[in-house]
Amino acid sequence: MPHSNIDPKTRTRAKKLRTELTKAEARMWNMLRDFRARGARFRRETPIGPYIADFAWLSARIVIEVDGDSHETSIGRKHDSQRDRFLQNQGFLVLRFDNAQVIDGPDYVFLAIEQAISPFLQIEPTQ
Repeated sequence: MPHSNIDPKTRTRAKKLRTELTKAEARMWNMLRDFRARGARFRRETPIGPYIADFAWLSARIVIEVDGDSHETSIGRKHDSQRDRFLQNQGFLVLRFDNAQVIDGPDYVFLAIEQAISPFLQIEPTQ
Protein backbone atom coordinates (compact mmCIF):
# COMPACT_ATOMS: atom_id res chain seq x y z
CA MET A 1 0.00 0.00 0.00
CA PRO A 2 1.43 3.43 -0.92
CA HIS A 3 2.48 5.64 1.95
CA SER A 4 0.99 8.79 0.42
CA ASN A 5 -1.42 10.08 -2.17
CA ILE A 6 1.39 11.26 -4.48
CA ASP A 7 1.27 9.80 -7.97
CA PRO A 8 4.39 7.68 -8.64
CA LYS A 9 5.07 9.69 -11.82
CA THR A 10 5.10 12.92 -9.80
CA ARG A 11 7.44 11.35 -7.24
CA THR A 12 9.80 10.16 -10.00
CA ARG A 13 9.77 13.61 -11.65
CA ALA A 14 10.56 15.29 -8.30
CA LYS A 15 13.51 12.97 -7.76
CA LYS A 16 14.87 13.84 -11.21
CA LEU A 17 14.40 17.58 -10.62
CA ARG A 18 16.49 17.37 -7.43
CA THR A 19 19.49 16.52 -9.59
CA GLU A 20 18.87 19.37 -12.07
CA LEU A 21 18.79 22.58 -10.02
CA THR A 22 19.02 25.82 -11.99
CA LYS A 23 21.56 28.45 -10.93
CA ALA A 24 18.83 30.43 -9.16
CA GLU A 25 17.47 27.31 -7.43
CA ALA A 26 20.98 26.39 -6.23
CA ARG A 27 21.41 29.86 -4.78
CA MET A 28 18.00 29.68 -3.13
CA TRP A 29 18.87 26.29 -1.62
CA ASN A 30 22.06 27.73 -0.11
CA MET A 31 20.04 30.66 1.25
CA LEU A 32 17.41 28.39 2.81
CA ARG A 33 20.09 26.24 4.40
CA ASP A 34 21.12 29.32 6.41
CA PHE A 35 17.79 29.05 8.25
CA ARG A 36 18.42 25.43 9.26
CA ALA A 37 20.20 26.40 12.49
CA ARG A 38 17.02 28.24 13.51
CA GLY A 39 14.79 25.23 12.96
CA ALA A 40 13.74 25.59 9.31
CA ARG A 41 13.56 22.27 7.48
CA PHE A 42 13.09 23.01 3.80
CA ARG A 43 13.09 20.23 1.22
CA ARG A 44 13.90 20.56 -2.48
CA GLU A 45 11.50 19.56 -5.25
CA THR A 46 8.81 18.24 -2.94
CA PRO A 47 5.62 16.65 -4.28
CA ILE A 48 2.45 18.16 -2.83
CA GLY A 49 -0.66 16.69 -4.39
CA PRO A 50 -0.29 16.81 -8.19
CA TYR A 51 2.39 19.54 -8.02
CA ILE A 52 6.09 19.71 -7.19
CA ALA A 53 7.14 22.62 -5.00
CA ASP A 54 10.63 23.98 -5.62
CA PHE A 55 11.18 24.28 -1.86
CA ALA A 56 8.81 23.34 0.94
CA TRP A 57 8.88 23.40 4.72
CA LEU A 58 6.05 20.95 5.22
CA SER A 59 5.48 21.29 8.97
CA ALA A 60 5.30 25.10 8.69
CA ARG A 61 3.18 24.85 5.50
CA ILE A 62 5.46 27.16 3.49
CA VAL A 63 6.33 26.78 -0.20
CA ILE A 64 8.95 28.86 -1.99
CA GLU A 65 8.99 28.97 -5.78
CA VAL A 66 11.82 30.22 -7.99
CA ASP A 67 10.38 31.17 -11.35
CA GLY A 68 12.15 31.22 -14.68
CA ASP A 69 11.02 32.68 -18.01
CA SER A 70 8.35 30.02 -18.62
CA HIS A 71 6.34 31.49 -15.74
CA GLU A 72 6.07 34.83 -17.57
CA THR A 73 3.87 33.47 -20.36
CA SER A 74 0.07 33.57 -20.18
CA ILE A 75 0.01 29.76 -19.90
CA GLY A 76 2.68 29.87 -17.18
CA ARG A 77 0.80 32.51 -15.18
CA LYS A 78 -2.43 30.55 -15.46
CA HIS A 79 -0.70 27.35 -14.29
CA ASP A 80 0.94 29.20 -11.38
CA SER A 81 -2.42 30.67 -10.38
CA GLN A 82 -4.07 27.23 -10.31
CA ARG A 83 -1.13 25.76 -8.44
CA ASP A 84 -1.05 28.58 -5.87
CA ARG A 85 -4.80 28.21 -5.32
CA PHE A 86 -4.39 24.46 -4.74
CA LEU A 87 -1.48 24.95 -2.32
CA GLN A 88 -3.28 27.73 -0.44
CA ASN A 89 -6.35 25.50 -0.11
CA GLN A 90 -4.03 22.92 1.45
CA GLY A 91 -2.96 25.54 4.02
CA PHE A 92 0.38 26.57 2.45
CA LEU A 93 1.80 30.06 2.25
CA VAL A 94 3.35 30.43 -1.21
CA LEU A 95 6.27 32.80 -1.75
CA ARG A 96 7.39 33.44 -5.33
CA PHE A 97 10.63 34.96 -6.55
CA ASP A 98 11.90 35.17 -10.09
CA ASN A 99 15.38 34.02 -11.05
CA ALA A 100 16.69 37.59 -11.35
CA GLN A 101 15.59 38.46 -7.81
CA VAL A 102 17.40 35.44 -6.39
CA ILE A 103 20.59 36.02 -8.37
CA ASP A 104 20.74 39.83 -8.40
CA GLY A 105 19.00 40.69 -5.12
CA PRO A 106 19.73 37.91 -2.64
CA ASP A 107 19.65 40.25 0.36
CA TYR A 108 16.10 41.34 -0.47
CA VAL A 109 15.01 37.74 -1.03
CA PHE A 110 16.62 36.54 2.21
CA LEU A 111 14.93 39.28 4.24
CA ALA A 112 11.55 38.67 2.59
CA ILE A 113 11.77 34.97 3.40
CA GLU A 114 12.97 35.61 6.94
CA GLN A 115 10.04 37.94 7.57
CA ALA A 116 7.53 35.42 6.21
CA ILE A 117 8.89 32.43 8.13
CA SER A 118 9.87 34.23 11.34
CA PRO A 119 6.86 32.94 13.33
CA PHE A 120 8.21 29.41 12.81
CA LEU A 121 11.89 30.09 13.50
CA GLN A 122 13.62 29.47 16.80
CA ILE A 123 15.06 32.59 18.40
CA GLU A 124 18.35 30.99 19.35
CA PRO A 125 20.15 28.72 16.91
CA THR A 126 20.23 25.08 17.97
CA GLN A 127 23.57 23.44 18.70
